[in-house]
Amino acid sequence: MSEPTVVIERAGPPDAGELLTVQRAAYLAEAQLYGDPFIPPLVESFEQIRKTLAGDAVVLKAVLAGRVVGAVRAQFSDHTCLIGRLVVVPDMQRRGIGLALMRALEEEVAGRADACVLFTGHLSEANLRLYRRLGYAETHRERVAAHLTLVHMRKALVPAEAT
Repeated sequence: MSEPTVVIERAGPPDAGELLTVQRAAYLAEAQLYGDPFIPPLVESFEQIRKTLAGDAVVLKAVLAGRVVGAVRAQFSDHTCLIGRLVVVPDMQRRGIGLALMRALEEEVAGRADACVLFTGHLSEANLRLYRRLGYAETHRERVAAHLTLVHMRKALVPAEAT
């Protein structure tokens, strides 16, 4: 019997509850790493997520055997894609799901954006490794609290016509 395949697809308002659960599970380790239980992904409400899903954001989910195991979001500012909330449930991390979500998102936005930007915390080594592996380069660091410096990263996208 073959292993079930992870399917990446668009998420919508009916997915809000599952995405909230996945997001909270995924960001718990980040909160512990930084000693801050009030990081924005942990205090975001069901209604806020539902509103994001109903809006013009691009939200992709990773589904494995009917279970949502990951997600990523993107919004646009002119021709720049702002990536946020890349999450994978803890028991499925380090299996390529985050990588697959990021690649699918980049593909999805290639016609609308010239570049993707994102940020992560300075202590989040696995995140930094993943983003560097995908071709993101650090643009600057921003100290937002005594315990947290955000590492901002950017990747130019190949225009859709050139692919």
